[in-house]
Amino acid sequence: MTFERVFREESGRVLATLVRVTGDLERAEDAFHDACVKALETWPTRGVPEQPGAWLTTVAKNAALDVVRRHTKDPAQASLEEALQSGVAPGIDEARLDTGLEDDQLRLLFTCCHPALAPQSQVALTLRTLGGLTTPEIARAFQEAEATTAQRLVRTKGKIRDAGIPYVVPSREALPERLEAVLSVVYLVFNEGYTATGGPSLMRVDLCAEAIRLGRWLSRVFPSNAEVLGLFALMRLQDSRRDARIDAAGDLVVLEEQDRSKWDQGAIAEGLAVLDRALELKSPGPYQLQAAIGALHSRATTAAETDWQQIALLYEGLWQRVPTPTVALNRAVAIGLASENEAGLEALARIDPSTLEHSHLLDAARADFLRREGRFDDARAAYEAARSKTKNAAEVRFLERRLRELQHLTPH
Repeated sequence: MTFERVFREESGRVLATLVRVTGDLERAEDAFHDACVKALETWPTRGVPEQPGAWLTTVAKNAALDVVRRHTKDPAQASLEEALQSGVAPGIDEARLDTGLEDDQLRLLFTCCHPALAPQSQVALTLRTLGGLTTPEIARAFQEAEATTAQRLVRTKGKIRDAGIPYVVPSREALPERLEAVLSVVYLVFNEGYTATGGPSLMRVDLCAEAIRLGRWLSRVFPSNAEVLGLFALMRLQDSRRDARIDAAGDLVVLEEQDRSKWDQGAIAEGLAVLDRALELKSPGPYQLQAAIGALHSRATTAAETDWQQIALLYEGLWQRVPTPTVALNRAVAIGLASENEAGLEALARIDPSTLEHSHLLDAARADFLRREGRFDDARAAYEAARSKTKNAAEVRFLERRLRELQHLTPH
């Protein structure tokens, strides 16, 4: 196991534990950084520990203690030393922790989503600290320039510091007002895992697994919240297709070409059951609509059996509730697949390209409809534009394969 893999899989858990016991994000990040430096110095010669996350947590706590002991004259530092040894942050009533959030990462989720911060700042901060996402990955999630995301993170941490916003677990009564931001974070972490911003692999399975784990916890803490259940169902249904999304060489396999026998029937069954529970609550929302779309895909035994008419209607309903560029793109694709290629192209043309300028998906969708329509020269140009905008190696290879396929085709 490489350090990079350990960092990706364990950073959120370790940092969440450190924030809980220190009550301070920057102090926790500094301690975690020290532990990572120590790991890079010792693991190459001594080997990776059997429990690398526990090793990093212990070393990080010791690093924080070393800093505290150099400032023992400060009463606050003395209480922090006690906290590091007891596992409870200074000034925190343990009874207050009785929120149903037994999981450190769930606690950090709700802690970071403080209402004093702007919604996008809450999400960006949590994606960074808990999800371990890099600045480019968060920028992709927000469909914005990397510099904008970097500035947002700096400003958010500055506001926390200057306003003295505490990193404490909110009371059970305060959890609902933070829930929308928490759900956004979990789904964005899942999306980054489902199709990674960059790197050699299409997916980051560790992120998908972590998002699903958190979603399962949330469904237990909020069993009567339809959107919590809808999100969990959505992630299970999407993740059920994981093994069919790449071939033996690690190359992308699009939905219509997937071997559906590889779909995880257990995940599909759980997703459908949870979606049914959500719909019984009669409180429809965006995550349930997306889960319903996923259910239609899951129930189609072949690509030809997909009910694109119904999917297009569901995307229309989603668009009415959440008119984002990504929803508009998916809605346009569904319209085209439900009727004619030209209808899809017309719907895509109504999307302002500047709203998706940091994504390759609009160009890729146009290219696919143009290819189906036999407009191969136009399709080639669109595929080339899409290829220039993605850093995911599997997606690049897929787009290059499409370009090769077009080389010997004669335009209509």
